[in-house]
Amino acid sequence: MTAPETTANATAPPPLQGVKVLDFSRIIAGPLCTQQLADMGAEVIKVENPDAGDDTRRMTSPNVGGEAHFFLAFNRSKQSLTVDPRTDEGKEILLGLLADADVLVENYRPGVMKRFGLDYASIKDRFPRLIYLSVSAYGQTGPNWDRPGFDPVLQAESGMMSLTGEADGPPLRHALSLVDTMTGLQSVGAVCAALLAREKGGKGQHIDLALMDMAVASLGNAGLFYLCSGTQPQRAGNSHMTSTPTNLFETADGPIYMALGTNRLYGQLCRDVLERPDLVDDPRFKEPGDRLENRPALFGILAEIFATRPRDEWLKRMRHLPSGPVRGVGEALESEDVAARGMVAEVNHPKAGPVKIIGSPLNFSDSKLRAYEPPPLLGQHTDDILRDRLGYDAAKLAALKDKKVIS
Repeated sequence: MTAPETTANATAPPPLQGVKVLDFSRIIAGPLCTQQLADMGAEVIKVENPDAGDDTRRMTSPNVGGEAHFFLAFNRSKQSLTVDPRTDEGKEILLGLLADADVLVENYRPGVMKRFGLDYASIKDRFPRLIYLSVSAYGQTGPNWDRPGFDPVLQAESGMMSLTGEADGPPLRHALSLVDTMTGLQSVGAVCAALLAREKGGKGQHIDLALMDMAVASLGNAGLFYLCSGTQPQRAGNSHMTSTPTNLFETADGPIYMALGTNRLYGQLCRDVLERPDLVDDPRFKEPGDRLENRPALFGILAEIFATRPRDEWLKRMRHLPSGPVRGVGEALESEDVAARGMVAEVNHPKAGPVKIIGSPLNFSDSKLRAYEPPPLLGQHTDDILRDRLGYDAAKLAALKDKKVIS
């Protein structure tokens, strides 16, 4: 099979070139959204507290040249503006920048932007074309609108955690911030859809995204399992609540993982790979329901077979099946497929020097992505933004710094 052509030769401008974003977000969900918008060409100004900036700037090690890995993960290709929105001068700066902004992104707890006088209701008439995205734990409405919430708490409350872990063990959270990540990714689609709607109707609008809503939406087939049966899906460890054989198996020299829930895939495994066609016709394993009911027996047979050969030999035989090696993070990031797809890149940070980052997964046939720029230093672009966008002179910038409105 010949690999499809790459998109490395795309020459058209990034698809969001010319879009201006004012980014009031921090931690993961909002910054991931605006980082993807920046990758697609948007000009993103990250609004930060003059004293300390985004909370993730102070996260624990590892860091590179004093720059926290957490901040580096979600803030490339942005400009950093330090301004205190609680002051009259700070609010004047932000309103001035909103005059030609297309998108505002914020993920404060509901009510905070209202205290600044920058909530959607307060500014929508002044800036009728503005797309205003609010990301919060429980949404702008509902019984818990005013509660704070972080990703693992939402994993617990939404039912996600109840699905994770061994069948006879406690519920487990996923180590990655899945709810934040999914919300950040979905928010990009929502912003782009709102920009398209504005092209058709001429008006901006408010987008209300809740981490809790996103966590519930992500339940997918597990949620429908409950809605269709009225029963709680059971934890299955490395396996799956219904799909079998789906599991981790130890080979002679390391683990592999496979997901073969259909009769077709199971038959290909038994005939082509294991050379055990008898397992296809075995009444215990003939249909998906049979395999699920007799999963311990099937897994026992498969474990014995896989233990007889090394990992790479099995994976070569299983190339046509959904299976792969169980890698560590380093092994994955240094793999040839990650390198071939350009998913690890390098930027030259003004303080840390050369820094490796995880690249964008987006590939367009005609539009190229923006060249990656390093995550900004705190307030790195404040003077340039206020001078070039708002016409502030050196004396006015100095006065604002003396009053600690900017830094």
